[in-house]
Amino acid sequence: MQLAETAVQAAARGTVKPREYLTFRLGAEEYGIDILKVQEIRGYEQPTRIANAPEFIKGVVNLRGVIVPILDLRLRFGLGSVEYNNFTVVIILNVRNRVVGIVVDSVSDVLELPPESVREAPEMSSVVDSSHILGLGTLTDRMLILVDIERLILSPDMAIIG
Repeated sequence: MQLAETAVQAAARGTVKPREYLTFRLGAEEYGIDILKVQEIRGYEQPTRIANAPEFIKGVVNLRGVIVPILDLRLRFGLGSVEYNNFTVVIILNVRNRVVGIVVDSVSDVLELPPESVREAPEMSSVVDSSHILGLGTLTDRMLILVDIERLILSPDMAIIG
């Protein structure tokens, strides 16, 4: 019986294709999420607040008839609040057929990262649970924190998807 090829073996053989990530900023750090989870990018609009929701859940908006919870990742990651401005955007995600918006400071671009450019994140105490980090994407002059946005959004502490 043959076992499935590991990601490392596939990368060594060159059978793993580069992946595309939407990059965004939260404070001084740059993050990346799988572009296939992104539905659209919108300017920030004040959501309707929901009583007793955690602070990082800013509220909900009506997006073409769909009620979308809006999460502020800066608050969720404990980076402190920021004044929303013209660069503040909401990334609308489709995670397991559920639409969710995340507020970020700004969107940078879409990058294609080959597997050999992604390194494991070191184990350390962090505001982002390490199980939500896919790795660190390294480019010549940049480093991206690659977030497993599906795992993050579906985590029990997000309190939005059961």
